[in-house]
Order: sequence, then structure tokens, then C-alpha cells
Amino acid sequence: MAKRNYSRFTDLVWTVTEEGIFKDDLSFEFHSFVLIISGEMKVIQAERTYIFGADSMLLFPRNQISTVIKQPMNNLPYQAVVFGLTVDKLKAFYANERPNLTAPPDSSVRILNKQPLLESFFASVIPYLNLEQPLPEKIAELKLYEAISILRSIEPDIDSVLSDFSEPGKINLVDFMEKHFKFNMPLEKFAYLTGRSLSTFIRDFKKAFKITPQRWLTIKRLELAHFQLSKKEKKATEIYLETGFENLSHFSFAFKKHFGYPPSEILGKLT
Repeated sequence: MAKRNYSRFTDLVWTVTEEGIFKDDLSFEFHSFVLIISGEMKVIQAERTYIFGADSMLLFPRNQISTVIKQPMNNLPYQAVVFGLTVDKLKAFYANERPNLTAPPDSSVRILNKQPLLESFFASVIPYLNLEQPLPEKIAELKLYEAISILRSIEPDIDSVLSDFSEPGKINLVDFMEKHFKFNMPLEKFAYLTGRSLSTFIRDFKKAFKITPQRWLTIKRLELAHFQLSKKEKKATEIYLETGFENLSHFSFAFKKHFGYPPSEILGKLT
């Protein structure tokens, strides 16, 4: 079970600790500025997979659907410090700072090279979790400006990401779902990221696929799992999390119900 330790006096920073393997499909509405202290985090997106170990520093852009798998490593739990950059806070910053928009917005995960500016910043925010009195508002504001200023200093084109406050517009639903079906997100989130209300999303989905979203998602995930097991010769324990299932027993049950035999018998069916 994840332990998320939030400071009682600031919503800027928190730690995340995982004693075992933990998987989540997510799409945050804020940018996450992250230091991994120990353990390993695997980030799976539609077109790329990242693996981050201890001492990794990264910026995780908002509104990006990802499967995140965290696990202990070298007898240490997964532990990370996260600094949240919300739209409201960034709007306040850029109200007084002119953004450098020389590059188009880039929604990929930013892998940050280790350097003193980053190390000193994270070292300074960790103690906030143990505060016994409110963090003065001015200090919180200064730390926010410090974080943004550091990112702007080491990533010259970062303004195109941080100062982009646009909401997702209406996009091609079929293309989006074909790329993101393996991510176990609520339908409301799929609707938002395709620029639709939930009712419009369901209507457009049925029109395009001739089936309900829930049924289509299950079938697509099972077909992907079957491919991984039969063609890639992987084990069920290796692929169930990455194909959109929350636990192995549910995956095995759904697989047998759909195909008529359990994942463990797939190789026998092919010989």
C-alpha cells in the first residue's frame, strides 16, 4: 500500500513511499517535479517507456496518460519527493514573467541531469513535511518561484510547457483510444482528454466502434495480452499490469472467460 505523506501546512510538496510493487494509471492536472530517492519507477506511455532509478530527477507534464509501476530496489522501498506545479500557481508566476516561447509545447517526460541547483532545491523542501507550524505564505511562494526559475535555467524551452494553460481540445477519438486503450482510466478522464463531455464521448464512441467503451476496452486489453503471451512468450505475471489489469486473478478470470482457457495454457493451444 502506498504511503503518501503530505505536509499539513503546504500543498506544494509531498513524499510517496511504496513497500511493494504498486501500479497506477494516471493523468495529473498539474506538472510534477520529482526526485526519486530510492527504488524504481517504470513509466509506460502510448509511444514510449521510461525506467527511473534512485537519484533520478524529472518533470512529469500534466494531462499525460501513463501507467506507473513503482517497486523497491536493492532492499530499499520506492520513495520519491514530489513538488506540484499547478496551473493556478503557474498563471500567477507568468503574470509577471514573459515566457520564452521559441519552441512548440513538448508533452514528453523531461529527464533532468543531476546538478547542484536541483539537488539543493529538493534538499530544501523535504523538511517541510515535518513542520510543526504553518509554512509562511511568502516562503511557499518563494519556493515555487525557485522551482520554476531552476527549470527555466536548465531547460531553456520549458516555458512552452509550463506556460501552456490550454485545456484539451476535441480530437480524433478513434486515434486516441487506439493508442491509449491499455491505460485503466475512468471514462470521464478519456472524455476530458479527447475534448468531450462524458455523454458526448460515449455517444461518439458507440458511433465509431459499434460497442460500449467498457466492452471495447476489455477486449482490446485481452487481445494485447494474448499477443504478448503467444508471440512474445511472456508470462502472465509479466504483462497483466501493463495491459490494463489491476491484479493477476482478475486478469486470469477475464482471459479464460473471453478465450475459453487460462493464460497458463496458451502455449499448449499453439503447439
